[in-house]
Amino acid sequence: MQGESKASRPSGRRWWYLVLIIPFIATLFPQFYSSNAPTLGGMPYFYWYQLLWVVVTGVITIVVYYLTA
Repeated sequence: MQGESKASRPSGRRWWYLVLIIPFIATLFPQFYSSNAPTLGGMPYFYWYQLLWVVVTGVITIVVYYLTA
């Protein structure tokens, strides 16, 4: 429907925005992932865990964008 405005969309799509909280919670408490082992390519766990969440957050953002657009 071309004439459909954003205000007339079903509110069920707004629930997808809650998925964006997952990366926030996963990196909120550093004491859970502040260790050196296991290493990945010589990089301590603390750093590659955070770097992994940068990529995962990008993917989650793209998915939420397409599901709510």
